[in-house]
Amino acid sequence: MKISVITATYNVAGTVQDCLDSVRGQGHGNVEHVVVDGASSDGTVELLEGHRDRIDRFVSEPDRGIYDALNKGVAMASGDVVGFLHADDVFSGSSVLSRVAGAFADDAVGAVYGDLQYVKSDDIGGVIRHWRSGEFVPARLRWGWMPPHPTLYVRRSWYERLGGFDLGYSIAADYQWMLRLLSQDDLRVAYIPEVLVKMRVGGASNRSLKNIVRKSREDLRAMRETGVGALGGVGALVWKNVSKVGQFVKRR
Repeated sequence: MKISVITATYNVAGTVQDCLDSVRGQGHGNVEHVVVDGASSDGTVELLEGHRDRIDRFVSEPDRGIYDALNKGVAMASGDVVGFLHADDVFSGSSVLSRVAGAFADDAVGAVYGDLQYVKSDDIGGVIRHWRSGEFVPARLRWGWMPPHPTLYVRRSWYERLGGFDLGYSIAADYQWMLRLLSQDDLRVAYIPEVLVKMRVGGASNRSLKNIVRKSREDLRAMRETGVGALGGVGALVWKNVSKVGQFVKRR
Protein backbone atom coordinates (compact mmCIF):
# COMPACT_ATOMS: atom_id res chain seq x y z
CA MET A 1 0.00 0.00 0.00
CA LYS A 2 1.34 3.39 -1.00
CA ILE A 3 0.81 6.11 1.61
CA SER A 4 1.14 9.77 0.67
CA VAL A 5 2.19 12.08 3.50
CA ILE A 6 1.58 15.75 2.72
CA THR A 7 3.45 18.56 4.47
CA ALA A 8 2.61 22.24 3.96
CA THR A 9 5.46 24.62 4.81
CA TYR A 10 5.88 28.36 5.19
CA ASN A 11 8.87 29.91 6.95
CA VAL A 12 9.51 26.85 9.14
CA ALA A 13 13.26 26.46 8.75
CA GLY A 14 13.60 25.86 12.49
CA THR A 15 11.37 22.77 12.68
CA VAL A 16 10.88 21.19 9.26
CA GLN A 17 14.08 19.13 9.56
CA ASP A 18 12.47 17.09 12.35
CA CYS A 19 9.43 16.53 10.14
CA LEU A 20 11.58 15.32 7.24
CA ASP A 21 13.54 12.99 9.51
CA SER A 22 10.33 11.60 10.98
CA VAL A 23 8.88 10.71 7.58
CA ARG A 24 12.20 9.31 6.38
CA GLY A 25 12.43 7.14 9.50
CA GLN A 26 9.17 5.28 8.91
CA GLY A 27 9.50 1.54 8.54
CA HIS A 28 6.67 1.23 6.03
CA GLY A 29 8.21 0.49 2.67
CA ASN A 30 6.06 2.57 0.35
CA VAL A 31 5.78 6.19 1.48
CA GLU A 32 5.43 9.21 -0.79
CA HIS A 33 6.33 12.54 0.83
CA VAL A 34 4.69 15.54 -0.83
CA VAL A 35 5.85 18.98 0.32
CA VAL A 36 4.01 22.15 -0.68
CA ASP A 37 5.79 25.37 0.28
CA GLY A 38 4.15 28.79 0.22
CA ALA A 39 7.18 30.68 -1.13
CA SER A 40 9.08 30.80 2.16
CA SER A 41 11.74 33.46 2.63
CA ASP A 42 13.53 32.28 5.80
CA GLY A 43 15.71 29.52 4.37
CA THR A 44 13.01 26.85 4.34
CA VAL A 45 13.15 26.43 0.55
CA GLU A 46 16.93 26.07 0.57
CA LEU A 47 16.72 23.47 3.33
CA LEU A 48 14.07 21.52 1.42
CA GLU A 49 16.06 21.70 -1.80
CA GLY A 50 18.99 20.23 0.09
CA HIS A 51 16.87 17.20 0.95
CA ARG A 52 15.24 16.50 -2.39
CA ASP A 53 16.32 12.86 -2.05
CA ARG A 54 13.83 12.67 0.83
CA ILE A 55 10.98 14.44 -0.96
CA ASP A 56 9.06 12.74 -3.76
CA ARG A 57 7.05 15.74 -4.93
CA PHE A 58 7.83 19.36 -4.18
CA VAL A 59 6.57 22.79 -5.16
CA SER A 60 7.23 26.25 -3.76
CA GLU A 61 4.91 29.05 -4.84
CA PRO A 62 2.56 31.63 -3.30
CA ASP A 63 -0.71 30.19 -2.04
CA ARG A 64 -3.89 31.25 -0.27
CA GLY A 65 -2.98 29.69 3.06
CA ILE A 66 -2.51 26.26 4.56
CA TYR A 67 -5.73 24.73 3.24
CA ASP A 68 -4.89 25.82 -0.30
CA ALA A 69 -1.48 24.19 0.16
CA LEU A 70 -3.03 20.98 1.47
CA ASN A 71 -5.45 20.88 -1.47
CA LYS A 72 -2.47 21.20 -3.82
CA GLY A 73 -0.79 18.37 -1.97
CA VAL A 74 -3.79 16.08 -2.31
CA ALA A 75 -3.91 16.83 -6.05
CA MET A 76 -0.21 15.96 -6.34
CA ALA A 77 -0.45 12.78 -4.27
CA SER A 78 -0.51 9.38 -5.96
CA GLY A 79 -0.86 7.13 -2.91
CA ASP A 80 -3.75 4.82 -2.14
CA VAL A 81 -4.05 6.56 1.22
CA VAL A 82 -3.46 10.23 2.09
CA GLY A 83 -2.51 11.85 5.39
CA PHE A 84 -0.79 14.99 6.66
CA LEU A 85 2.23 15.72 8.82
CA HIS A 86 2.59 19.42 9.49
CA ALA A 87 6.01 21.02 9.42
CA ASP A 88 6.11 21.46 13.22
CA ASP A 89 5.04 17.88 13.96
CA VAL A 90 6.61 14.43 14.12
CA PHE A 91 5.40 10.85 14.16
CA SER A 92 5.48 9.23 17.60
CA GLY A 93 7.70 6.43 16.34
CA SER A 94 9.00 4.61 13.29
CA SER A 95 6.09 2.15 13.03
CA VAL A 96 3.20 4.63 12.72
CA LEU A 97 2.63 4.25 8.99
CA SER A 98 3.02 0.48 9.24
CA ARG A 99 0.18 0.48 11.79
CA VAL A 100 -1.88 2.69 9.49
CA ALA A 101 -1.26 0.39 6.53
CA GLY A 102 -2.23 -2.60 8.66
CA ALA A 103 -5.59 -1.02 9.48
CA PHE A 104 -6.20 -0.38 5.77
CA ALA A 105 -5.48 -4.04 4.97
CA ASP A 106 -9.24 -4.41 5.37
CA ASP A 107 -10.48 -3.12 2.01
CA ALA A 108 -13.73 -1.96 3.61
CA VAL A 109 -11.96 0.60 5.80
CA GLY A 110 -12.01 4.11 4.33
CA ALA A 111 -10.45 6.13 7.16
CA VAL A 112 -8.06 5.49 10.04
CA TYR A 113 -7.11 7.69 12.99
CA GLY A 114 -5.38 7.49 16.37
CA ASP A 115 -4.37 9.58 19.36
CA LEU A 116 -2.32 12.78 19.49
CA GLN A 117 -0.06 14.52 21.96
CA TYR A 118 0.53 18.27 22.11
CA VAL A 119 4.13 18.87 23.15
CA LYS A 120 6.28 21.86 24.08
CA SER A 121 7.54 23.87 21.12
CA ASP A 122 11.13 23.47 22.29
CA ASP A 123 10.88 19.92 23.67
CA ILE A 124 8.86 17.22 21.89
CA GLY A 125 9.30 15.03 24.97
CA GLY A 126 7.37 17.52 27.11
CA VAL A 127 3.71 16.51 26.83
CA ILE A 128 1.19 19.25 27.53
CA ARG A 129 -2.02 17.65 26.33
CA HIS A 130 -2.90 14.04 25.56
CA TRP A 131 -5.80 13.65 23.12
CA ARG A 132 -7.20 10.15 23.49
CA SER A 133 -9.71 9.89 20.67
CA GLY A 134 -11.65 6.74 21.48
CA GLU A 135 -13.64 4.55 19.14
CA PHE A 136 -15.66 6.15 16.37
CA VAL A 137 -19.36 6.40 17.18
CA PRO A 138 -21.29 8.41 14.55
CA ALA A 139 -23.71 9.83 17.13
CA ARG A 140 -20.80 11.52 18.94
CA LEU A 141 -20.32 13.86 15.99
CA ARG A 142 -23.48 15.66 17.07
CA TRP A 143 -21.78 16.58 20.34
CA GLY A 144 -18.58 17.97 18.91
CA TRP A 145 -16.45 14.82 18.86
CA MET A 146 -13.81 14.56 16.16
CA PRO A 147 -10.54 12.70 15.67
CA PRO A 148 -7.27 14.66 15.69
CA HIS A 149 -6.84 15.70 12.07
CA PRO A 150 -3.04 15.13 12.00
CA THR A 151 -3.66 11.45 12.81
CA LEU A 152 -6.34 10.95 10.15
CA TYR A 153 -5.52 8.88 7.05
CA VAL A 154 -8.10 8.52 4.30
CA ARG A 155 -8.29 6.60 1.07
CA ARG A 156 -7.58 9.03 -1.76
CA SER A 157 -10.85 7.98 -3.43
CA TRP A 158 -12.74 9.85 -0.70
CA TYR A 159 -11.03 13.11 -1.64
CA GLU A 160 -12.00 12.46 -5.25
CA ARG A 161 -15.57 11.90 -4.12
CA LEU A 162 -15.96 14.75 -1.60
CA GLY A 163 -13.50 17.32 -2.93
CA GLY A 164 -10.90 19.14 -0.88
CA PHE A 165 -10.88 21.70 1.90
CA ASP A 166 -13.27 24.66 1.64
CA LEU A 167 -11.12 27.79 1.33
CA GLY A 168 -14.00 29.83 2.69
CA TYR A 169 -12.77 28.69 6.11
CA SER A 170 -9.58 30.27 7.41
CA ILE A 171 -9.07 28.06 10.51
CA ALA A 172 -11.67 25.27 10.61
CA ALA A 173 -11.63 23.84 7.07
CA ASP A 174 -10.18 20.60 8.41
CA TYR A 175 -13.05 20.25 10.90
CA GLN A 176 -15.64 21.01 8.22
CA TRP A 177 -14.04 18.41 5.92
CA MET A 178 -14.00 15.79 8.65
CA LEU A 179 -17.69 16.40 9.36
CA ARG A 180 -18.44 15.91 5.67
CA LEU A 181 -16.41 12.71 5.61
CA LEU A 182 -17.46 11.12 8.88
CA SER A 183 -21.16 11.72 8.30
CA GLN A 184 -21.12 9.53 5.18
CA ASP A 185 -23.31 6.48 5.76
CA ASP A 186 -21.08 4.15 3.73
CA LEU A 187 -17.79 5.11 5.38
CA ARG A 188 -16.12 2.53 7.62
CA VAL A 189 -13.66 3.94 10.14
CA ALA A 190 -10.89 2.24 12.15
CA TYR A 191 -9.29 3.53 15.36
CA ILE A 192 -5.69 2.83 16.38
CA PRO A 193 -5.60 3.26 20.20
CA GLU A 194 -2.13 4.75 20.47
CA VAL A 195 -0.37 8.08 19.93
CA LEU A 196 0.47 8.52 16.25
CA VAL A 197 1.62 12.15 16.13
CA LYS A 198 3.30 14.66 18.42
CA MET A 199 2.25 18.23 17.65
CA ARG A 200 4.12 21.28 18.87
CA VAL A 201 1.88 23.84 20.56
CA GLY A 202 1.26 27.18 18.88
CA GLY A 203 -0.98 26.26 15.94
CA ALA A 204 -3.07 28.88 14.15
CA SER A 205 -6.33 27.94 15.85
CA ASN A 206 -5.05 28.60 19.40
CA ARG A 207 -2.37 31.21 18.83
CA SER A 208 -4.47 34.11 20.15
CA LEU A 209 -7.85 34.91 21.69
CA LYS A 210 -8.93 36.37 18.36
CA ASN A 211 -8.17 33.10 16.61
CA ILE A 212 -9.92 31.06 19.30
CA VAL A 213 -13.07 33.13 18.79
CA ARG A 214 -12.79 32.84 15.00
CA LYS A 215 -12.28 29.08 15.31
CA SER A 216 -15.42 28.73 17.42
CA ARG A 217 -17.47 30.72 14.90
CA GLU A 218 -16.16 28.61 12.03
CA ASP A 219 -16.81 25.39 13.96
CA LEU A 220 -20.40 26.43 14.50
CA ARG A 221 -20.77 27.34 10.83
CA ALA A 222 -19.33 23.95 9.83
CA MET A 223 -21.83 22.11 12.04
CA ARG A 224 -24.74 24.03 10.59
CA GLU A 225 -23.60 23.66 6.98
CA THR A 226 -23.17 19.92 7.33
CA GLY A 227 -26.27 19.43 9.44
CA VAL A 228 -24.19 17.93 12.25
CA GLY A 229 -24.42 19.36 15.74
CA ALA A 230 -26.88 19.10 18.61
CA LEU A 231 -29.03 22.09 19.56
CA GLY A 232 -28.31 23.88 16.31
CA GLY A 233 -24.61 23.32 16.84
CA VAL A 234 -24.43 25.39 20.03
CA GLY A 235 -24.63 22.39 22.34
CA ALA A 236 -22.01 20.57 20.30
CA LEU A 237 -19.69 23.59 20.35
CA VAL A 238 -19.92 23.87 24.14
CA TRP A 239 -19.24 20.19 24.71
CA LYS A 240 -16.47 20.17 22.08
CA ASN A 241 -14.53 22.70 24.14
CA VAL A 242 -15.42 21.39 27.61
CA SER A 243 -14.31 17.88 26.66
CA LYS A 244 -10.75 19.12 26.08
CA VAL A 245 -10.19 19.96 29.75
CA GLY A 246 -9.42 16.38 30.75
CA GLN A 247 -6.78 16.10 28.04
CA PHE A 248 -4.31 18.45 29.68
CA VAL A 249 -1.36 16.91 31.46
CA LYS A 250 -0.11 18.44 34.68
CA ARG A 251 3.30 20.00 34.11
CA ARG A 252 6.16 19.02 36.40
